[in-house]
Amino acid sequence: MYHFFVMSSQFIDDGKRIIIDGDNFNHMINVLRMKVGEEFSVSIRDEGSAALAGSEDLDSAKEYRFGIETISDHDLVGELRFIKESGAELPAKIYLFQGLPKADKMELIIQKAVELGAFEVIPVSMKRSVVKLDEKKAGNKVKRWNAISEAAAKQSKRAIIPEVSMPMSFKEALNFAKDMDVKLFPYEMAEGMDHTRKIISGIKPGQSIAILVGPEGGFDEKEVEVAKEAGFEVLTMGKRILRTETAGFTMLSWLLYTLEM
Repeated sequence: MYHFFVMSSQFIDDGKRIIIDGDNFNHMINVLRMKVGEEFSVSIRDEGSAALAGSEDLDSAKEYRFGIETISDHDLVGELRFIKESGAELPAKIYLFQGLPKADKMELIIQKAVELGAFEVIPVSMKRSVVKLDEKKAGNKVKRWNAISEAAAKQSKRAIIPEVSMPMSFKEALNFAKDMDVKLFPYEMAEGMDHTRKIISGIKPGQSIAILVGPEGGFDEKEVEVAKEAGFEVLTMGKRILRTETAGFTMLSWLLYTLEM
């Protein structure tokens, strides 16, 4: 079942039908070769809900299932089959603060973070980050990263498209996370898996969670101290040293397991 993100304005006939055009139409017809009668599902990408006369309010937390009714040269019309709660979102908002890695690793990190339920991904420039992005390069990268987030959200049937923000400095990242309920700092020099288990198991639905992951070179000692002062909980992820792209996946997997039990 293919999944797409649409605007609430595309719903017509009191929500009983939908018009698909633009990039989604091109992908459905020219790439996926979908035909009349085939089904697809959508989530609403604009914020809030829009009331339609004689129908339920449109809701971004719901999944809308349609069957293709007609296809023209420029768009297609889908007929509503049924609506269900999405159920794809974690009951907590997880923000992955990712130290900027080399090459194209950020693309993999974003893809898998979205699949695992991250609410937002924030690239962070740290002292040991090899990659340095100026404003122009950062803007182009963020546009590409958000396209990857959308593709991953479609594939995993997320109800939302997690945002990838513009890169922040370490100080900006700590300030952004200051009011979050839980702040996790996986660190290769930390010890004590019992402490890690206690922290992870104590996380509850409804909380906001920050995960701060270092780049390939790890955290600078000063960054560790500043993060502690900002309320981040330093914890170990085991006896092995994980790559930067593996650390975030591991922490997200632990949280997914804990929150969806």
